[in-house]
Amino acid sequence: MAPMKQVAALVGALATSVSAHGLLSKITVDGTEYEAYNPSFQYQDPAPEVIEWSCPECQDNGYVDPTMYTDVTKIACHKDATAGAKVASVKAGGSIDIQWTTWPESHKGPVLDYLAKVDDATATESGDLQFFKIDQKGYTDSTWASDELLSNNLTWTVTVPSDIASGQYVLRHEIIALHSAGQEDGAQNYPKCINIEVTDGGSTSPSGETADKFYTPSDAGLLVNIYSGDLSGYEIPGPALYDASGSSSGSGSTAAASSAVATSAAASSAAATSAVATSAAVTSATSSAVQATSTSLAQDVQNVQTTQTTAIVTSTVNAAASEAPAATSAADPLVSQIASISTDIPSAIYTSILPTAIPTGIASNGSGSVPSSPIPQGVTIKDLLEWLSYAMRTYVKGERKSEGNSRAQSQSQSQRQHARSF
Repeated sequence: MAPMKQVAALVGALATSVSAHGLLSKITVDGTEYEAYNPSFQYQDPAPEVIEWSCPECQDNGYVDPTMYTDVTKIACHKDATAGAKVASVKAGGSIDIQWTTWPESHKGPVLDYLAKVDDATATESGDLQFFKIDQKGYTDSTWASDELLSNNLTWTVTVPSDIASGQYVLRHEIIALHSAGQEDGAQNYPKCINIEVTDGGSTSPSGETADKFYTPSDAGLLVNIYSGDLSGYEIPGPALYDASGSSSGSGSTAAASSAVATSAAASSAAATSAVATSAAVTSATSSAVQATSTSLAQDVQNVQTTQTTAIVTSTVNAAASEAPAATSAADPLVSQIASISTDIPSAIYTSILPTAIPTGIASNGSGSVPSSPIPQGVTIKDLLEWLSYAMRTYVKGERKSEGNSRAQSQSQSQRQHARSF
């Protein structure tokens, strides 16, 4: 029984304390490295002072979903985030490298960056931030912006516009994961806010808007099936990029580019149009088949992800029950606990790398005891559940067998003694 309880306790502790892919690792501003925020800071006294906004509600891999788009306290800088206590200095035209702790390869989507000018970044509130967009990247040449972040050591580089006025700003950096965006309210927004002070700036002070005006759940770039269809025309959500000349550019296009497209279209010949139509006719049936197959495959993958955890734990529980029928009543509470854990683990973090360090400065994290020991790097919930399954099959069976052998030996010895007495 002891191994069962120990393994279940370990899984329970990790399931309640996991911090997956929703956190930053560090922020490098004009070559100076700054510590990023971690939810464990709220339990430390005094809490470390950082340039990133604090987010006590970000203890899991929590995201902002489309139902929260109209709540500025959620969508601006993440759930109920508050201003960072420090400000980092950067020259206009300088760069800021933002590194994430981890990011699942499956969570594909765009990366966007905004700025909001403020008097004092450490004393402002999310509802007061008037953001203008300075950078965005979506889907280009079969590659998502999130793929580029992964290939660049989980780092995204933001260039501060050289023409904006000097002063303090809040930088809003955001990844939008679209792996579940084929269904209503399936997009996942991960916004982060960072305090900076721009020096040696220009004279431009772009107008902005509050974050609750950025998106609607039905935006083409937020309600989209990324597993089928032509994604070359993917529309990056949110307001247009700011333009120092006074005009605006949406989804990375400019007025000059639009003019070029129009000119090219006007110059197209009837023969070219006919060729395109012919090509479309020839490939129509194949494209339809491929799209239908891709859609079906994507749905199958999603169904598998959402059932993997329950399937593993269910088979483990059944195996343990069949191998130890004599102790069913004693194991029932543990069986229920493990089954409950399996249904509480979000499928999105099933294969995400877990944090390895023990939370410091507290005896409890508010939702269960913290782990007493660190775990090796690279461990996932999937790994832990597989080890739990192995432990229950091996140790529980071994304990039952050992107990059964002991009882059998004792009974046999008693019978022999009884026989000799006659």
